[in-house]
Amino acid sequence: MTPPVQSPLHNVSRWIQERARLGPERPAIVDDDRALNFAALEDRVARAAAWLAAEGIGRGDRVALVLGNRSAYLELVFAAARLGAIAMPINTRLAPPEVAQLLEDARPGLLIHEAALAPLIEASLDQTRGGSPRAHAVGGSADAYEAALAALAPQSDIAAVSPEDPMILMYTSGTTGTPKGALLPHRKTFYNSLNAQIFFGCTQEDRVLTVVPLFHSFGLLILALPALYCGATVVLQTHFEPTALWDAVARHRVTYFGGVPTMFGPLQEALDAGRPDVSSLRFLFTAGAAIPVERIHAFEERGLRLKQGFGQTETSILCCLDAADAIRKAGSVGRPVFHAEVRIIREASLPLPPEEWQDCAFGESGEIVVRGPINMLGYWERPEANAETLRGEWLRTGDLGSFDEEGFVTLTGRARDMFISGGENVYPRQVEAIYETHPDILELAVIGVPHERWGETGHAYIVARPGFELEPEALRAWGRERLASFKVPTTFEAVDELPKTITGKVQKFRLGSENG
Repeated sequence: MTPPVQSPLHNVSRWIQERARLGPERPAIVDDDRALNFAALEDRVARAAAWLAAEGIGRGDRVALVLGNRSAYLELVFAAARLGAIAMPINTRLAPPEVAQLLEDARPGLLIHEAALAPLIEASLDQTRGGSPRAHAVGGSADAYEAALAALAPQSDIAAVSPEDPMILMYTSGTTGTPKGALLPHRKTFYNSLNAQIFFGCTQEDRVLTVVPLFHSFGLLILALPALYCGATVVLQTHFEPTALWDAVARHRVTYFGGVPTMFGPLQEALDAGRPDVSSLRFLFTAGAAIPVERIHAFEERGLRLKQGFGQTETSILCCLDAADAIRKAGSVGRPVFHAEVRIIREASLPLPPEEWQDCAFGESGEIVVRGPINMLGYWERPEANAETLRGEWLRTGDLGSFDEEGFVTLTGRARDMFISGGENVYPRQVEAIYETHPDILELAVIGVPHERWGETGHAYIVARPGFELEPEALRAWGRERLASFKVPTTFEAVDELPKTITGKVQKFRLGSENG
């Protein structure tokens, strides 16, 4: 087999260099600290690449990013790519043991963090076994990043890479409780940007507000990077606050923005209360979980079009649904994107080789699988997980769905144990593994339950040691020391035993019906 051709033309960081050549004065990024045109962005990316190289970062090395939504985040993603290195986003909401686990797994050579997150980083490095990466702060009174950019000459040379070379290592927790790093190549970022460009109709005239965290695929790979590929302006906000978001829309003349479904209730309330100027908006976009059709209707009645998408870290956008179809196709997540092939396979045939898989009939539920240039390379150093998820050219998503006669997909469930809380994936097995170390808990099972604000939150069924008094707030506080707060169950319920199969597996579908 002929190895993939390596060339600077395949390197995603070339996008910024080309945009600086074609339209140097066009606005590129706006955040709380600065407004950059493409010439200034290219200069900062080139200086950041020089800094990473001076710190010993080279091809294949990982650069951990524990940052909020600021220009430095995007600069460093492109700077790492320029060297053939790999950017490694880390969720800023994780607890120190969780950050330490990721650092041990990926072994980054450098960690760049918000100055305000120094306590989190110090605690995480203290708990990291083996070698720890060098850490540098962004922001604060002594900004190591800005000092380095001012001191170094730009590095304009772009590393020759193949489309298959890794660019981003983005972690997603697994059903076993062990986080898995999805290794995302340059070609995936490129084709995902093409898909976003087609669906969003993005041009260099757009101004794209990104309030979804850049450590998520949604913020980085669906909103920010595709916008910069198209030569559009990315407007970054660090925190979600409905009134501030509408103010930013009016001030920056934002043409579209994205948010998880739980954001749109508060956004609707703030829209009605404040009557901001939203005349610049072409549409709104949501992904991460299903959104009620009533919400789509509500924004449509206010003159705002609400599109939605469906995907995962391993693939980014898989399906897209326009607002015009969302009302006609209530409950659907849309049709597959242009640059991907999506099938729905009968579960009984999945153990067979892919050439023997059986496609579901219209309306029949099965597992969604995908192949094409938007797929990840695989999980970082997880051969067993790769064998389960990657089958030849196909990627098993773990989501269940069905096609209708027009090719629209409707989700029918999840093949893997997971729920979504405020746009964050929560894998109950990871939560259970932590709480199983509690000295007074014998067994527990966590499920997702509806929540008015967050969409879903965790509910834990606990079999406790005799005499243990179940105190929910104490159990939540114990969990917050070891888990990100969004993973900690909101409610706890004592039960005498958990329903199980004859082989000892917990039957979660019976929880509540027997113990509630």
